[in-house]
Amino acid sequence: MNLALTVLEIVAPVFLLAGVGFAWVRLGVEYRMQFVTQLAMTLAVPCLVFTALMKTEIDPAALTRLSAATLAAYAAITAVMAALVRLAGLQVRTYLAPLIFGNTGNLGLPLALFAFGQTGLGYAVVVFAIMAVWSFTFGLWVVAGGGSPFKILREPLVGATLLGGLFLWQGWQTPVFLTNALDLVGQMAIPLMLITLGVAVARLSPRGVGRAAALSAVKVVVCAAVGWGVGRWIGLDDTALAVLTLQLATPVAVTSYLLAEKYGADAQAVAGLVVVSTLMAVGALPVLLALLL
Repeated sequence: MNLALTVLEIVAPVFLLAGVGFAWVRLGVEYRMQFVTQLAMTLAVPCLVFTALMKTEIDPAALTRLSAATLAAYAAITAVMAALVRLAGLQVRTYLAPLIFGNTGNLGLPLALFAFGQTGLGYAVVVFAIMAVWSFTFGLWVVAGGGSPFKILREPLVGATLLGGLFLWQGWQTPVFLTNALDLVGQMAIPLMLITLGVAVARLSPRGVGRAAALSAVKVVVCAAVGWGVGRWIGLDDTALAVLTLQLATPVAVTSYLLAEKYGADAQAVAGLVVVSTLMAVGALPVLLALLL
């Protein structure tokens, strides 16, 4: 009973804030998605990532193990999902990236924070940063059907990740007044992302629910299993192992839909994956969290 209550206390704020965004749209109130998303991705999230990395007190050896585990896990997931997409005869541009990349920002960061505190958030930011680099290089290249993967260099999130990593590595700190200002801006990120997630789900029109449900179930099982297996193999501590597994098991990210819309993939099929996998996460993530605690 205590475990169930603990899990509820962790996941309830996440889904309640997403529910605020969902209800906001259903009540017909204006929500400027483009403005809020741009504010979050160009300012709030980079500040959150930079300050979290700078202030993270992770043993260098543990940081190396977590980074290695994350890279190995994403490599394995990419290989498994690429094989699955081809064997199932699905369009690579539409389905591959959503099956690889989860909602490690909107959902993963808050879950890690509420479940494991600042230590968990520090671990989650490392996983999120590596995922972002892989997503905006390989993932963008897949969805766009080719082109240069170096578009990532123009993303503020990447600059913040590299700079935060440098500060973490060197043990540097920004002046207190600047750190406080960056903290204030970064604190916007998690509530903004969660409310925006609810808004996005409310506005999406899912298609092919049966296929989306099957693929979503495969995604959460494969990603959680790979994360746990790789983490145990590399020897992560219990908290790092739990955070890596949770991050990899998060549902399809809303950004997958936005990229599909932008680059001409089947956006409505991706919308179905986003909606169905997010709804499934309401049940799946608490169960997974209970197993990991």
